[in-house]
Amino acid sequence: MRVLVLGGTTEARQLYAALEQRTDRFAVTVSLAGATRAPVLPRLDVRIGGFGGVDGLRAWLVAHHVEVVIDATHPFAVQMSNHAVAACTQAHVRLLRVQRPGWTPVVGDRWTRVPDMQAAADALGTTPRRVLLTVGRKDLLPFHHVGRHDWLLRCVDAPDPALLPAGTRLLLARGPFDEAGEEALLRRERIDVIVTKNSGGTATQAKLAAARRLGLGVIMVERPPVAPAETVTDATATMAWLESLSGLCGKPAHEKP
Repeated sequence: MRVLVLGGTTEARQLYAALEQRTDRFAVTVSLAGATRAPVLPRLDVRIGGFGGVDGLRAWLVAHHVEVVIDATHPFAVQMSNHAVAACTQAHVRLLRVQRPGWTPVVGDRWTRVPDMQAAADALGTTPRRVLLTVGRKDLLPFHHVGRHDWLLRCVDAPDPALLPAGTRLLLARGPFDEAGEEALLRRERIDVIVTKNSGGTATQAKLAAARRLGLGVIMVERPPVAPAETVTDATATMAWLESLSGLCGKPAHEKP
Protein backbone atom coordinates (compact mmCIF):
# COMPACT_ATOMS: atom_id res chain seq x y z
CA MET A 1 0.00 0.00 0.00
CA ARG A 2 1.36 3.40 -1.02
CA VAL A 3 1.21 5.91 1.80
CA LEU A 4 2.06 9.60 2.02
CA VAL A 5 2.73 10.91 5.53
CA LEU A 6 2.54 14.67 6.02
CA GLY A 7 4.80 14.85 9.02
CA GLY A 8 6.95 16.85 11.38
CA THR A 9 5.32 16.26 14.79
CA THR A 10 6.21 13.97 17.68
CA GLU A 11 3.36 11.67 16.64
CA ALA A 12 4.70 11.61 13.10
CA ARG A 13 8.16 10.56 14.30
CA GLN A 14 6.60 7.77 16.36
CA LEU A 15 4.70 6.69 13.27
CA TYR A 16 7.88 6.67 11.16
CA ALA A 17 9.50 4.26 13.60
CA ALA A 18 6.56 1.88 13.29
CA LEU A 19 6.39 2.15 9.51
CA GLU A 20 10.12 1.44 9.20
CA GLN A 21 9.30 -2.05 10.51
CA ARG A 22 6.53 -2.63 7.94
CA THR A 23 8.11 -1.88 4.59
CA ASP A 24 6.83 -5.27 3.43
CA ARG A 25 3.31 -3.87 3.56
CA PHE A 26 3.64 -0.10 3.19
CA ALA A 27 5.58 1.93 0.61
CA VAL A 28 5.90 5.21 2.49
CA THR A 29 6.91 8.71 1.48
CA VAL A 30 7.31 11.25 4.27
CA SER A 31 6.73 14.88 3.34
CA LEU A 32 8.20 17.65 5.51
CA ALA A 33 7.41 21.32 5.08
CA GLY A 34 11.04 22.37 5.45
CA ALA A 35 10.28 24.82 8.25
CA THR A 36 12.83 23.22 10.61
CA ARG A 37 16.42 23.66 9.51
CA ALA A 38 17.75 20.36 10.89
CA PRO A 39 14.80 17.93 10.94
CA VAL A 40 15.13 14.41 12.31
CA LEU A 41 14.77 12.27 9.18
CA PRO A 42 13.30 8.77 9.14
CA ARG A 43 14.72 5.78 7.28
CA LEU A 44 11.99 6.14 4.68
CA ASP A 45 11.65 8.06 1.43
CA VAL A 46 11.56 11.76 2.29
CA ARG A 47 10.54 14.83 0.31
CA ILE A 48 10.96 18.36 1.65
CA GLY A 49 8.96 21.38 0.59
CA GLY A 50 5.44 22.29 -0.46
CA PHE A 51 3.30 20.74 -3.16
CA GLY A 52 1.96 23.91 -4.75
CA GLY A 53 -1.46 24.11 -3.16
CA VAL A 54 -4.40 21.76 -3.54
CA ASP A 55 -3.86 21.23 -7.26
CA GLY A 56 -0.19 20.35 -6.77
CA LEU A 57 -0.92 17.91 -3.98
CA ARG A 58 -3.72 16.24 -5.93
CA ALA A 59 -1.42 15.84 -8.95
CA TRP A 60 1.33 14.36 -6.78
CA LEU A 61 -1.06 11.83 -5.24
CA VAL A 62 -2.26 10.71 -8.67
CA ALA A 63 1.21 10.59 -10.22
CA HIS A 64 2.60 8.47 -7.37
CA HIS A 65 -0.42 6.15 -7.08
CA VAL A 66 -0.95 7.10 -3.43
CA GLU A 67 -3.75 5.17 -1.73
CA VAL A 68 -3.62 6.70 1.75
CA VAL A 69 -2.57 10.07 3.17
CA ILE A 70 -1.73 10.43 6.86
CA ASP A 71 -1.91 14.05 8.01
CA ALA A 72 0.41 14.16 11.03
CA THR A 73 1.16 17.88 10.76
CA HIS A 74 1.09 20.35 13.64
CA PRO A 75 -2.37 21.29 14.99
CA PHE A 76 -1.70 24.87 13.84
CA ALA A 77 -0.69 23.85 10.28
CA VAL A 78 -4.27 24.48 9.21
CA GLN A 79 -3.56 25.38 5.59
CA MET A 80 -1.78 22.08 4.95
CA SER A 81 -4.54 20.11 6.67
CA ASN A 82 -7.22 21.88 4.66
CA HIS A 83 -5.29 21.26 1.44
CA ALA A 84 -5.00 17.57 2.33
CA VAL A 85 -8.76 17.27 2.80
CA ALA A 86 -9.49 18.97 -0.53
CA ALA A 87 -6.82 17.11 -2.53
CA CYS A 88 -7.73 13.69 -1.13
CA THR A 89 -11.41 14.31 -1.83
CA GLN A 90 -10.66 15.25 -5.42
CA ALA A 91 -8.22 12.36 -5.97
CA HIS A 92 -10.42 9.78 -4.17
CA VAL A 93 -7.64 8.97 -1.70
CA ARG A 94 -8.25 7.89 1.90
CA LEU A 95 -7.18 10.43 4.53
CA LEU A 96 -6.51 9.99 8.23
CA ARG A 97 -5.57 12.89 10.51
CA VAL A 98 -3.35 12.27 13.54
CA GLN A 99 -4.09 15.04 16.03
CA ARG A 100 -3.04 14.96 19.65
CA PRO A 101 -5.62 16.21 22.16
CA GLY A 102 -5.32 19.83 23.16
CA TRP A 103 -4.44 20.96 26.67
CA THR A 104 -7.22 21.83 29.10
CA PRO A 105 -6.84 23.92 32.26
CA VAL A 106 -6.87 22.27 35.68
CA VAL A 107 -7.28 23.63 39.20
CA GLY A 108 -4.61 26.24 39.86
CA ASP A 109 -4.09 27.28 36.24
CA ARG A 110 -4.36 30.99 35.43
CA TRP A 111 -5.12 30.86 31.73
CA THR A 112 -6.42 33.57 29.45
CA ARG A 113 -7.75 31.77 26.37
CA VAL A 114 -7.62 33.72 23.12
CA PRO A 115 -8.47 32.86 19.48
CA ASP A 116 -5.34 34.13 17.70
CA MET A 117 -1.97 35.85 18.01
CA GLN A 118 -3.34 39.37 17.77
CA ALA A 119 -5.68 38.64 20.66
CA ALA A 120 -2.76 37.19 22.61
CA ALA A 121 -0.76 40.37 22.06
CA ASP A 122 -3.72 42.51 23.09
CA ALA A 123 -4.20 40.41 26.26
CA LEU A 124 -0.70 41.35 27.45
CA GLY A 125 -1.73 44.97 27.89
CA THR A 126 0.67 47.89 28.09
CA THR A 127 2.07 47.50 31.61
CA PRO A 128 5.65 46.21 31.15
CA ARG A 129 5.94 42.48 31.88
CA ARG A 130 8.59 39.81 31.48
CA VAL A 131 7.15 37.50 28.83
CA LEU A 132 8.15 34.00 27.72
CA LEU A 133 7.01 33.54 24.13
CA THR A 134 6.68 29.93 22.94
CA VAL A 135 4.63 30.51 19.80
CA GLY A 136 7.20 29.56 17.16
CA ARG A 137 9.32 31.86 15.06
CA LYS A 138 6.81 33.02 12.45
CA ASP A 139 3.88 34.48 14.40
CA LEU A 140 5.64 37.40 16.04
CA LEU A 141 4.47 40.55 14.24
CA PRO A 142 1.42 41.11 16.51
CA PHE A 143 3.78 41.55 19.46
CA HIS A 144 5.69 44.48 18.00
CA HIS A 145 3.46 47.27 19.30
CA VAL A 146 1.91 46.13 22.56
CA GLY A 147 3.97 47.91 25.20
CA ARG A 148 7.50 47.90 26.51
CA HIS A 149 7.63 44.26 27.52
CA ASP A 150 10.78 42.24 28.12
CA TRP A 151 10.60 39.36 25.63
CA LEU A 152 12.24 35.93 25.86
CA LEU A 153 11.48 33.88 22.75
CA ARG A 154 12.12 30.14 22.88
CA CYS A 155 12.12 28.30 19.57
CA VAL A 156 13.97 25.54 17.73
CA ASP A 157 15.48 27.72 14.98
CA ALA A 158 16.37 31.41 15.03
CA PRO A 159 13.75 33.60 13.32
CA ASP A 160 14.28 36.37 10.80
CA PRO A 161 15.52 39.28 12.94
CA ALA A 162 13.00 41.57 11.25
CA LEU A 163 10.18 39.57 12.86
CA LEU A 164 11.43 40.06 16.42
CA PRO A 165 9.92 42.64 18.77
CA ALA A 166 12.53 45.17 19.87
CA GLY A 167 14.94 43.85 22.51
CA THR A 168 13.86 40.21 22.21
CA ARG A 169 16.25 37.69 23.70
CA LEU A 170 16.47 34.28 22.01
CA LEU A 171 16.61 30.87 23.66
CA LEU A 172 17.14 28.15 21.05
CA ALA A 173 16.00 24.79 22.41
CA ARG A 174 14.09 21.72 21.31
CA GLY A 175 11.74 19.77 23.61
CA PRO A 176 10.86 17.65 25.38
CA PHE A 177 11.31 19.74 28.51
CA ASP A 178 10.83 18.62 32.12
CA GLU A 179 8.99 20.45 34.87
CA ALA A 180 12.04 21.07 37.06
CA GLY A 181 13.93 22.63 34.16
CA GLU A 182 10.96 24.76 33.18
CA GLU A 183 10.47 26.02 36.72
CA ALA A 184 14.16 26.87 36.96
CA LEU A 185 13.94 28.81 33.68
CA LEU A 186 10.88 30.76 34.80
CA ARG A 187 12.51 31.65 38.11
CA ARG A 188 15.87 32.56 36.59
CA GLU A 189 14.31 34.81 33.95
CA ARG A 190 11.75 36.23 36.43
CA ILE A 191 8.96 35.53 33.95
CA ASP A 192 5.56 37.11 34.68
CA VAL A 193 3.51 35.48 31.93
CA ILE A 194 3.81 32.80 29.25
CA VAL A 195 2.30 33.16 25.77
CA THR A 196 1.89 29.82 24.02
CA LYS A 197 -0.19 27.88 21.50
CA ASN A 198 -2.48 25.05 22.51
CA SER A 199 -0.31 22.50 20.72
CA GLY A 200 -1.16 19.65 23.09
CA GLY A 201 1.08 16.66 23.70
CA THR A 202 3.72 16.07 26.35
CA ALA A 203 6.90 17.49 24.79
CA THR A 204 6.23 21.08 25.90
CA GLN A 205 3.52 20.59 28.52
CA ALA A 206 5.91 20.95 31.46
CA LYS A 207 5.92 24.75 31.20
CA LEU A 208 2.22 24.76 32.07
CA ALA A 209 2.78 22.70 35.22
CA ALA A 210 5.70 24.95 36.19
CA ALA A 211 3.58 28.07 35.64
CA ARG A 212 0.86 26.55 37.82
CA ARG A 213 3.31 25.88 40.65
CA LEU A 214 4.61 29.44 40.48
CA GLY A 215 1.18 31.04 40.12
CA LEU A 216 2.02 32.58 36.73
CA GLY A 217 -0.47 33.58 34.07
CA VAL A 218 -0.61 31.82 30.71
CA ILE A 219 -2.08 33.37 27.58
CA MET A 220 -3.23 30.34 25.57
CA VAL A 221 -3.84 30.69 21.85
CA GLU A 222 -6.50 28.13 20.97
CA ARG A 223 -6.40 26.00 17.84
CA PRO A 224 -7.90 27.46 14.69
CA PRO A 225 -10.79 25.63 12.99
CA VAL A 226 -9.87 23.02 10.37
CA ALA A 227 -11.80 21.07 7.75
CA PRO A 228 -13.22 17.86 9.24
CA ALA A 229 -11.50 14.52 8.61
CA GLU A 230 -11.38 11.05 10.15
CA THR A 231 -9.08 11.47 13.15
CA VAL A 232 -7.05 9.45 15.64
CA THR A 233 -4.85 10.78 18.43
CA ASP A 234 -1.62 8.80 18.26
CA ALA A 235 0.73 6.61 16.22
CA THR A 236 -0.57 3.35 17.71
CA ALA A 237 -4.11 4.04 16.52
CA THR A 238 -2.76 5.14 13.15
CA MET A 239 -0.91 1.86 12.65
CA ALA A 240 -4.00 -0.14 13.65
CA TRP A 241 -6.03 1.81 11.08
CA LEU A 242 -3.41 1.26 8.38
CA GLU A 243 -3.05 -2.45 9.14
CA SER A 244 -6.83 -2.86 8.97
CA LEU A 245 -7.03 -1.02 5.68
CA SER A 246 -4.05 -2.93 4.30
CA GLY A 247 -5.73 -6.21 5.19
CA LEU A 248 -8.80 -5.20 3.23
CA CYS A 249 -6.72 -4.19 0.21
CA GLY A 250 -4.41 -7.20 0.42
CA LYS A 251 -1.62 -5.73 -1.72
CA PRO A 252 2.11 -5.79 -0.85
CA ALA A 253 4.03 -2.53 -0.69
CA HIS A 254 5.58 -2.76 -4.16
CA GLU A 255 2.33 -3.43 -6.00
CA LYS A 256 0.52 -0.52 -7.62
CA PRO A 257 -3.22 -0.15 -7.12
